[in-house]
Amino acid sequence: MALLSGGPRHGYQLRADFEASTGAIWPLNIGQVYTTLSRMERDGLVTPGETVEQGRVVYAIAEAGRTEMERWFNTPIARSDRPRDELVIKLAMGLTAPGVDVTSIVRAQRISTMRALQEATRAKHAARGDLSQRLVADSMIFQIEAEQRWLDHCEAVLGARGGL
Repeated sequence: MALLSGGPRHGYQLRADFEASTGAIWPLNIGQVYTTLSRMERDGLVTPGETVEQGRVVYAIAEAGRTEMERWFNTPIARSDRPRDELVIKLAMGLTAPGVDVTSIVRAQRISTMRALQEATRAKHAARGDLSQRLVADSMIFQIEAEQRWLDHCEAVLGARGGL
């Protein structure tokens, strides 16, 4: 809805605008965009307008959508609303499943995490003057750095109990 607050758009425009504002860190599936638009139309948050090139329907934000968007912007995101962390689950399950080498999991993740940090750093440098892209890249960098610290902690705890 935030993207529609700038004016009516069709799904492909919304996807392009989202990816441009986030530096394409989270690419969107166009099917997901149109499914979401259909759900928002059903809920009275957007209204369909004219059909343009290639049969694409242009959507506009409805008044109920503006109200919902304002509510969303003004409500903090609860940690419980965020998805589960698959890495944490993997390590927890690895510690309880027989024959799983948790040390290998931590080491492989550390390599992957370092690559992700390099990619996020490149994305930040590429963002230059685009503040929204820079903030997204900064967020990713901080999350990746936190994961690195957590992996350090895991190694220390596992090493103390003879697991590494």
